[in-house]
Amino acid sequence: QAAAPLHPVAVQCQEAQVVVTVHRELFGTGRLVKAMDLTLGSAACLPVAQSAAESTVTFVAGLHECGSTLQVTPDSLIYKTILSYKPTPGDLVIVRTNAAVVPIECHYPRKSNVSSNAIRPTWVPFRSTLSAEERLTFSLRLMNDDWSTERLSNGFQLGESLHLQADVASGDHVPLRLFVDDCVATLSPDRNSSPRYAFIDLSGCLVDGRSDDTTSAFISPRPRQETLQFVVDAFKFAGDDRNLIYITCHLKVSPADQAPNPLNKACSFNKASSLWAPVEGTGDICSCCETGNC
Repeated sequence: QAAAPLHPVAVQCQEAQVVVTVHRELFGTGRLVKAMDLTLGSAACLPVAQSAAESTVTFVAGLHECGSTLQVTPDSLIYKTILSYKPTPGDLVIVRTNAAVVPIECHYPRKSNVSSNAIRPTWVPFRSTLSAEERLTFSLRLMNDDWSTERLSNGFQLGESLHLQADVASGDHVPLRLFVDDCVATLSPDRNSSPRYAFIDLSGCLVDGRSDDTTSAFISPRPRQETLQFVVDAFKFAGDDRNLIYITCHLKVSPADQAPNPLNKACSFNKASSLWAPVEGTGDICSCCETGNC
């Protein structure tokens, strides 16, 4: 919608970027906010243009820029960011407006052609060409304790366990076996941020199960080759009072008829025997979980 005092924030979700136009009469009170007090995203990107005549400020950012986050659902890619207004005192020590945060989302369908560019005709329609490539759809979900349905809440108490299920939908592909290469917990969506805790590492070793007083393990046997389930005891980062952690996992597949090996494995630590054991395959494929070189 056009930016106006009635709709002070207008968003255009374009093919590769988002354009946010903000009317400086942000609160509809007749008082204009300062352009320099407006930023986009957690990275606090600054506006690229201003219009004094229309009292508007414009932000342009790539979908992955300015600290935006991506949520993947079965049907959509959802890019999320925020418009922040933080009033700065001028010559006085007082401010006359409240700070504000406006959530912004761009939704894109996963199952259609998003591009506005012309499609060069092939012998078959574009969507048939896509389906012929047999792209794999991976998912990682929090499940309830009996694995029957997805867990509605993502809140846990310390002492509880996270039931995580990784799946791949392979369509008409040859039979595939799914593996979890690694999983990292962080305090931000960036998997490389610090602090970080890798609870699955070394191409499929659930290293969190090696810690004292944990029951973390892969579930064996699998319900099917395209699914891998694992349980991890809830945790938080020491010395940090935030109660939100992000979990990022790298999923991969191998042909189901290929024997598991040190690079394609799912190994848990058995405290009773003090040995690593695979969900399938011979025990020797887990030996590198102990040596640390896979």
